[in-house]
Amino acid sequence: QVQFVESGGGLVQPGGSLRLSCAASGSIADIYTMGWYRQAPGKQRLLFASITNGGKESYADSVRGRFTISRDNAKNMIYLQLNDLKPEDTAVYYCNRGLTPGPFPSWGQGTQVTVSA
Repeated sequence: QVQFVESGGGLVQPGGSLRLSCAASGSIADIYTMGWYRQAPGKQRLLFASITNGGKESYADSVRGRFTISRDNAKNMIYLQLNDLKPEDTAVYYCNRGLTPGPFPSWGQGTQVTVSA
C-alpha cells in the first residue's frame, strides 16, 4: 500500500492562502483518482477534491472556485492550493486515493489548517 505524508498546513487569517503538499511513498501513476479529504473537529472525514490521471478535477460545492488540486505523477506528489480561506475550512487535511475504489485503509498524519482572525 502507498503511504502518504501531508504538509503545508498552518494558521492563516480569513481570506488568506496556503499550499498543501502530499508525498506518496510509491508510484501514484497507476492510481486513477487521488483526492484530498478533511476532518473538522467532531465531524467525519470527507472527500472534497479529487483529480484523475487525465487531470479531471472535481470539487465539493463548499470549496469550488477557491481550492485547486493538482498532481505530479513523476514526483509522486499531490498538491492543494487553498485561496480565500474561511473559518469553516478549519480541519485536518489528508490525501489518499479517491472514492473509486476508495481510500487506502492506512492514513497519513494529516496537516492542520486553522483559519482564524
